[in-house]
Amino acid sequence: MATKMRLQRFGKKGGAYYHIVIADGRAPRDGRFIEKIGTYNPITRPADIQIDFDRALYWVKTGVEPTETVAAILKYTGVAYMHHLLKGVEKGAMNEEQAQVKFEEWKTVKTSKIASAKNDLGLKAKTEDKKRLEAEVKVNQVKAEALAKKLAAEAKKAAGITEEAAEEAAEASEETAEEATEEQA
Repeated sequence: MATKMRLQRFGKKGGAYYHIVIADGRAPRDGRFIEKIGTYNPITRPADIQIDFDRALYWVKTGVEPTETVAAILKYTGVAYMHHLLKGVEKGAMNEEQAQVKFEEWKTVKTSKIASAKNDLGLKAKTEDKKRLEAEVKVNQVKAEALAKKLAAEAKKAAGITEEAAEEAAEASEETAEEATEEQA
């Protein structure tokens, strides 16, 4: 029996999430499985991965063949690196304490990279929102100025008012346009 570590799809169309399972290679994708060892949600940024590290390491040691995506998840979570270090312990290249120290160093570096990536995503989203809002305010100001000029010209033509009265009407319409842009901001 060829045992595989693979993803089992759940969720709705356009909103899929997956369970990471150990299953017989001949079983259907969403069918019978031996053990569920975690979940994977690719929709969130960064992707949300929950995995039982010890069980995943056990199955990798026993020779389970992961699919491409699951292999990438195992690398991301450190299961593949720990398996590599344990092979070195078996061959006598290092002892278990040294392997554990190397893994902990790798883990701290990885968590700092993930934290900085989350911060970068948050800052990027904020700056994009700010730029979009500034551009929208500029467009609204241009529209308000054009409307004020148009209203002043129409008022001047319709009433045959003197130039002073037309200027007062233009100023009043500009003030209302400025108030409207301030309310939008």
